[in-house]
Amino acid sequence: MNKTLLVTVIALMLSACNKGEPSQSEQPAQAAPDSAAMTPPDAALQPASPELPPVPAIPADTPPFADKVWKVQASSAVAVDTTYTFLSNGTLVIDSHQGTPGYGRWTYVNDALTMIEEGQAYPTDILRLDDETFEIRSNNPGEPVTITLVPAIGMPLPPAPVE
Repeated sequence: MNKTLLVTVIALMLSACNKGEPSQSEQPAQAAPDSAAMTPPDAALQPASPELPPVPAIPADTPPFADKVWKVQASSAVAVDTTYTFLSNGTLVIDSHQGTPGYGRWTYVNDALTMIEEGQAYPTDILRLDDETFEIRSNNPGEPVTITLVPAIGMPLPPAPVE
């Protein structure tokens, strides 16, 4: 169990023991998400509920390409139909029909996208971004890789890897 969830559960248990409602000052403060790096070590969680599992909070400044499944329509080096998902917690999920999903990280700071695959950070230019197209150029060593992505309609978000 991660530290943030444990603290939240303990706080809820303690507040349930009080006969009256806790005052505003007694309620635990929730940490603001690290919007500068978009890769917080622990995503802020909503309070636990006995009926529903906790859901990670989505930062207000999440870029429009995040939390959507994108499918490769064309690329200079990536197979067509490979999917890219930029989860709002900073996880990058790359999946093809030929294997298991690959996991990396991504950051978006000052309108600059960086994809991190296998520990290697690649500055990535956003060439086009609208509701129908997300075109990027990953500046890998050697030749840059251009990828044209389109929404993968009907595909659910992949789960983040369990750490």
